[in-house]
This record gives sequence, structure tokens and C-alpha cells, in this order.
Amino acid sequence: MEKQSIFKLTTKHVVAIGIGAALYAAASMISINVGPSTSLRLAVALLCIFGAIFGPVVGFLVGFIGHALNDAISFGMVWWSWVFMSASIGMCIGLITMKADFDVLKGQITKVHIGLLYGYAILGAVVGSILSYAGDVIVYGEPAGKVWFQIIMANVANLIVVAAIGIPVVIAITKLKGRTTELEEE
Repeated sequence: MEKQSIFKLTTKHVVAIGIGAALYAAASMISINVGPSTSLRLAVALLCIFGAIFGPVVGFLVGFIGHALNDAISFGMVWWSWVFMSASIGMCIGLITMKADFDVLKGQITKVHIGLLYGYAILGAVVGSILSYAGDVIVYGEPAGKVWFQIIMANVANLIVVAAIGIPVVIAITKLKGRTTELEEE
């Protein structure tokens, strides 16, 4: 069976974006400070889960909308350069869905896929770091040294959450779905 285009959004994708963004915004309220204006957010695991299930567009929008919502609610303003950090991680992790032999909802995952999930998370962190640095230093006029420190701390925290929570949840969902053979959506 051929994979669906990553750019085609179905009703299921739109619903996933809404639920994922709302969950990301709410879960971001629970955080642990790891540096100046930088925190470990368990919500980052949702980027891994939604990206791996629904693809890069959904992963991007869950991170983008969810982070923007959280900033607006928590701080009264949106720090756009950091919104792109979350969006980039969700988008890059979602690239795994382009692999023909990977499908969370059909129970298809291998050790190579698990490694790729983490590799894509690192790629997303690198892309997000470039965008965050450019936005903070060029647009917002923040000191470069402070921004690098924030980026390093945020990436360490984000990659720990992806490895400790995001990927294990994706594996668990995949194994659970792999066991179900009846009552599947056609």
C-alpha cells in the first residue's frame, strides 16, 4: 500500500493539530527551569508522538500553535524565535513517516526507526537552534552569549524528554497497535 502525501491534510489531521496544540500548550505549563528563560518541558514528548503518528506538517503545527498559545497565555506575548524551535522539532521528527516501512498505527517500527526518530529530533533541534539564535540576536537584540547558553540548555532538556518519554511512548503505541487486528478503520 502506498503512503499518503505528507502535505494532504485530512479531517483526522486537523483534529490532531487542534488536540495536539491544546495539549502542548497545557502541558507546557508544567516545566522545570534549566536556565534563564529556559525550561525542561514534558510537552516536547507530544511533538515526538504527534509527528511520528501524523507526519511533519502536523508535527510542525502542533509545535508552532501549541508553543505560541502557551507563550500568549503564560507571558502575554509570543517569543516567535522559540516557537520555531518547537515547530522544527515536531516537523523533523515527523519526517520518519516518509519511510515506507514505518507506521505507528499499523504497528510497524524497527530499531533503525527508533534511531531515526532520535536523529530527526536532533536535526529539528539544530534547525530550531539556528532560527532561535537568528530571531533572538537579530530581531530581539538579545546578547549572543546568553542566547547560546539558552539554546544549549533547551536542546539538552528537549532531547532528554524525547529520549526518555517521546520515543518510548511511540514504541508503546506501535506495539499496542501491532497487536490489534480487528475493528481497524479502513
